[in-house]
Amino acid sequence: MAAAKKVSQVGTHMAIAFVIAYAMTGSVVLGGLAVIIEPIINVILLPYHERLWHRYRNSVASMRSRYAAVAAEKTSQVFLHAGVAFGVMFCATGSVAAGGLAAIIEPVCNVILLPWHDRMWDKVIARGAAY
Repeated sequence: MAAAKKVSQVGTHMAIAFVIAYAMTGSVVLGGLAVIIEPIINVILLPYHERLWHRYRNSVASMRSRYAAVAAEKTSQVFLHAGVAFGVMFCATGSVAAGGLAAIIEPVCNVILLPWHDRMWDKVIARGAAY
């Protein structure tokens, strides 16, 4: 079940990227490229990002500082995703405005839709465990 949830989560993320790219460009090809390129870039960059923040969190002494580090890590992760969304859309369209719009819309859609998606899957998994 966990693997199905993860595959569905990736599919949802890719669908969001496609819809945004298609809506902004009107091109199925550019929408499809965005679906492929954006996750690949994130998959390459996120492990480095996580390692860097893991090292930093382990270097701070107080618990309060660790909580602040986690908050800063999540904030920088949002900016990383927004930067990737901007870069992909800017390269696809050559427009700073389209890139900026994608950098705002894509993370917002993910923040709204993915928790809903996860709650739905948690209910499905809980029902499966009850049987």
